[in-house]
Amino acid sequence: MPSFDTVSEANMEEVKNAVTQSNKVVTNRFDMKGTSAKIELKEKEREVVIFGDTEFHLDQIITELTQTMGKRKVDVRFLDFGKVEKISGDKVKQVIKVKNGIETEDAKKIVKVLKDSKMKVQASIQGDAVRVQGAKRDDLQAAMALLRKEIKDLPLEFNNFRD
Repeated sequence: MPSFDTVSEANMEEVKNAVTQSNKVVTNRFDMKGTSAKIELKEKEREVVIFGDTEFHLDQIITELTQTMGKRKVDVRFLDFGKVEKISGDKVKQVIKVKNGIETEDAKKIVKVLKDSKMKVQASIQGDAVRVQGAKRDDLQAAMALLRKEIKDLPLEFNNFRD
């Protein structure tokens, strides 16, 4: 029976490259010379930490980071922006989590969309992925198109396609 997996995973190599490139740009910018503006990547926790002197600097760094990620084909919907925190003196920081996997409520939403469409496919939640099975390859391709159209808030990828 043909099937595929619906997943939501960021390419961490490209995220790392985007952070490195953005950090170089930020440290060399004229308006941020002599400030504490920088970007750090904590790969184990899948977090990007942004440091700056003011919230304006954080906004500028976030703009640079999101543009660089866009150029590197990393969807910015993977980023979950945390609150701006004050650290020593006037300095501020912001933690951005890089999402990985489909959360349970989002997986239920995907299953519901497929069931409500009355397509001849079955969807089942497999950990942080959703497996979709159908009798025909055309049904699965139609399910992919439907999910791309209906689920706008998640960066979905389809892999492990089996005939």
